[in-house]
Amino acid sequence: MSIQAGETMPSGSFGVMTESGPGTLSTDELFSGKKVVLLSVPGAFTPTCSLNHLPGFVEQADELLAEGVDTIACMAVNDVFVMHAWGKDRGVGDKVTMLADGNGDYVRALGLELDGTGFGMGMRGQRFAIVVDDGVATHVAVEEPGKLEVSKAEAILASL
Repeated sequence: MSIQAGETMPSGSFGVMTESGPGTLSTDELFSGKKVVLLSVPGAFTPTCSLNHLPGFVEQADELLAEGVDTIACMAVNDVFVMHAWGKDRGVGDKVTMLADGNGDYVRALGLELDGTGFGMGMRGQRFAIVVDDGVATHVAVEEPGKLEVSKAEAILASL
C-alpha cells in the first residue's frame, strides 16, 4: 500500500553529491522540523521530467518558499552521479536538492514503485509529489500513467 496523507514518512537515506563527492542524506536530516516538497520522477534526463516536471519546481521555488516550504527535493531511481549531472544540466542551483534513490529502496518503502521494464528502464519510481511537514505526509499527489497534472509545481503550490 502506498503512503497516504497523515502517515509518517518511512526512514531511509538518499545519495547526494557533496563538495567532496558522493554522500548520503538521511530522511531525519531531510524531514525533521521542516516542511519539504518531495517530488519524484521516473528518470533523470527523460522528456517530461526534464522539460516540465523539474523545471516547474525550479521556476516556482520562490513562491513555494514564500508559502513556508523549507526544502524542495527531487528524487529518482538513478545514481548520485546522474542526479548531480541532471541538476547541473537543468540549472537547479540551490533551489532543488537532488536525491538519488539508486536501488529504489525509498520508492519501494513509499509503495510508489513503477515497473518500467517494458521501456527498458527497470524498476523506477512513479511520478508524484508529497508535501511533508516534520516527517508526516500532509499531501500526496500521485500521477496517473503518462500524466503531469496533480504533482506539478503549480498544483502543489495551490495545495499549500
